[in-house]
Amino acid sequence: MSNLSTTSDEILASARNLLMSGGYNGFSYADISEVVGIRKASIHHHFPSKVDLVRELVRRYREDGQASVAILEQSVPDALGILNVYANHWAKCIEDASRPYCVCALLASELPSLPPEVAREVTAFFRFISSWLTAVMERGSREGSLTLTSAPHVEAEAFLATVYGAMLSARAYGKPEVFGTILTPALARLTPTVSH
Repeated sequence: MSNLSTTSDEILASARNLLMSGGYNGFSYADISEVVGIRKASIHHHFPSKVDLVRELVRRYREDGQASVAILEQSVPDALGILNVYANHWAKCIEDASRPYCVCALLASELPSLPPEVAREVTAFFRFISSWLTAVMERGSREGSLTLTSAPHVEAEAFLATVYGAMLSARAYGKPEVFGTILTPALARLTPTVSH
C-alpha cells in the first residue's frame, strides 16, 4: 500500500512542477509519464482525469497551508510577527527559487479556463487564506500589535493582494528583491508607532 501512495505522491509532485512551469493547459499525462517513468494507464489508475489530479493537488496544497498556519499560530505570539513570517516565507521561496510562486495564484490567473471542479478548489484556497488573515488582523487590532486603517477583512484582502502582487512583480522582473521592496512598506503601515 505504501508503494501506491509513493507513486501517487510522485505523480502529484510531477504535476505540480509541470503546472508551475506551464500552467494547467501546459501539461498532459504523457508529460507526467515521462517524468515519473510510468505508463499513462498507471496515472489514470491513481487519478482518472486531469481534473481529479489537479483538484487533489490543490486540495493537498490547501491542507498543507492549513497545517502550516496552525504551526505558525502556535509558535509566533503576536499578529505582526505572524504577518512578517508569512511574508518572509514567500520572500525565501522567491530568493532560492524552490517554490517561487504559489500554485493557487498561478491557477487563479487561469480561472476562466479551468474546469469548475478545479476552480472551486482554488477559490476555497483563497477563502481560507483570506479568513485566516482576517482573524490575524482582528486579533492584532484587539491586542494592539497591528494598526488598522480599514476593517479587518479589508486589511486582510489588501495584505493578501500585496503579497501576491509582489510575488507576481518579482517573477515578472526576474528580481527576487522586488518582493521585499513592496512588502516592507505594507508591513510598516500595519506596525504600531511607539510614541514617547
